[in-house]
Amino acid sequence: MDGQKLSLGFISLAFLFITSSSAEFLIQQVTEGRVTESNSSYSLEGNLGVTRVFREDRPSSKIVTITSFSVIKERSEPYESSVFDAVGYKWRLVLYVTGNKNDGGSNHVSLYARILETESLPKGWEVNVDLKLFVYNSKQHKYLTVTDGAVKRFNDAKKEWGFGQLLPLSTFYNTNEGYIVGDTASFGAEILIVKPAEQQEKVTFISNPPDNVFTWKILHFSTLEDKFYYSDDFLVGDRYWRLGFNPKGDGGGRPHALPLFLFATGFKTNAVATNTWGAVNLRLKNQRSSNHRQLYSAAWYPIRRDYGVGVNNIILFKDLNDASKGYLVNDAIIFEAEMVKVSVTNIVPV
Repeated sequence: MDGQKLSLGFISLAFLFITSSSAEFLIQQVTEGRVTESNSSYSLEGNLGVTRVFREDRPSSKIVTITSFSVIKERSEPYESSVFDAVGYKWRLVLYVTGNKNDGGSNHVSLYARILETESLPKGWEVNVDLKLFVYNSKQHKYLTVTDGAVKRFNDAKKEWGFGQLLPLSTFYNTNEGYIVGDTASFGAEILIVKPAEQQEKVTFISNPPDNVFTWKILHFSTLEDKFYYSDDFLVGDRYWRLGFNPKGDGGGRPHALPLFLFATGFKTNAVATNTWGAVNLRLKNQRSSNHRQLYSAAWYPIRRDYGVGVNNIILFKDLNDASKGYLVNDAIIFEAEMVKVSVTNIVPV
């Protein structure tokens, strides 16, 4: 039974920076970068609600790489990227390399996403977005990902969202930090639609559910073999259950004691299949008095069918075989399961 009492249990992406042998100002924009799976470890830094995360995954919506960056490092006007598509809408990235002073961006790099071509959208339109903005770090070979976890609600009153304090200029221009290498810097965006869930999974605990007592009488006990025997399935809540035991003992109780276990099996038709909470009084009935042997057990039962919870010692065999004690009568024993609490899961509107 020990085997049945189971406990509940990159590709690294490198971005090639373009270096220029001339003094020309070159802007390379990448709008369809390949995204790969990542096993990267993450480092976190929180700052006034903003989270900065290093990740290896390339931004999925837009990448802008600027070479000969020193040409524009003193410019206060923003650079606006070309139009790109993301989540069914048109966008631009807006970059202030000396900071957006109107958004508290002094001494910082500022970066924003702006939605475009909204004239065709219905009156009162709103686009809810999970927005992440990026700066590539060549030293780390990772992207610094900046987000605050809040849903950005783009509408007629607010068509541009981002971070005035994306990254301090002192950090950005520090050659030891790795954000500018070969006079090249790279920025990006990831724009994902946030659609509120219309349904929720609701787990309800039911105390003393209907038909919660199951009785199993085993005849000819002395003739039973050394193997596990199982009762018929019985339905309580949305799940079927059954009792099981080995008449010769199990685990640490073998060969001196009688075990008893409760198993969760299948689900009734149209039930939501999830882990199920089962709290039960397991009993070996005394057939001559109310002095029953009882164990209380409570556990999450997984979806699989081979998980049992119970006890290796509901009674010692010497007590079971003592006719005066009343547990083995006419070579028969009686087990009982009283389900005192079960969980039921439903999918309901939010």
